[in-house]
Amino acid sequence: MSKSFRANSIFYKKYLDSAFKIKKNKHENFVSFVFLIIKICFSLLAIISLTKLGHSSKVRLNRLREIQDSFLFEKYRFNVLKSRFDDLFSSEGEQRFMKDQDQIISRDIIRVIWR
Repeated sequence: MSKSFRANSIFYKKYLDSAFKIKKNKHENFVSFVFLIIKICFSLLAIISLTKLGHSSKVRLNRLREIQDSFLFEKYRFNVLKSRFDDLFSSEGEQRFMKDQDQIISRDIIRVIWR
């Protein structure tokens, strides 16, 4: 009986061991596949996040550039108006101010100039 038990145990070791190894390999492959999918998902998440960050940075820089251009234009206008205002208080500034004015009068309006 010990010979048959021994033969059976060798048989079980030989075939069950290989079945166990196959099952273990399948389990390891499944776990590796799951981790691969998780890595791919995180990679896609990182790529999408970087793309959105780049786009929002580009939009922000464009807005800042527009604000800077608008500021420079308003600063230029301010300097022009400031110089014209300063010229108004110089000698004969009122006369120059009146000459600089573009006065368009329609036909049915009477214009009176006081001197």
